[in-house]
Amino acid sequence: MPDFDEINAKVIDEYRANGGELSGGFAGETLILVHHFGAKSGVERVSPLACYAEGERLFVFASKAGLPENPGWYYNLMAHPDVTVELGDETFPVRATEIKGPERDEIYAKNVEKRPQFGEYQANVDRLIPVVELVRR
Repeated sequence: MPDFDEINAKVIDEYRANGGELSGGFAGETLILVHHFGAKSGVERVSPLACYAEGERLFVFASKAGLPENPGWYYNLMAHPDVTVELGDETFPVRATEIKGPERDEIYAKNVEKRPQFGEYQANVDRLIPVVELVRR
C-alpha cells in the first residue's frame, strides 16, 4: 500500500510552490487542496484531490484509487461540510454536499471521459464511489 501521507505532502508542497501547477503523473490535472477536519479527531488536514469543474461547480470523487473503502476525507467532509479549498493561487470557503442519483451518475461519467482511470476504479469496487460537490459559500 502506498504511503498516501508522504505522497500528499510532496504534492501539496509542489502545488503551493507553483500556483497549482504540478509535474509528473499529475501534470495537466486539475487538483485542489481541501482543508478539512477529522470526523472523530477534529484535527485539521489537507488533501490534494482531483477535481472536475463544470463552470463554477467543483466536484471531487471518493475513489481512493479504486480501493474497497471510501477515503477518510469523505467521512470528514460529511461530518464537517464547511471547509476551505485552494484552487491555484485562490483560497475560498465551500460547503461539501454529496451528489446522488442520476446527477451523481452524470457527473461521474463526465469525469470518466476526462480521467478514464475513474471508470476502472468504479469497476474494481463493490461500493458506489461518492461524488461530492464543493459549493462556494
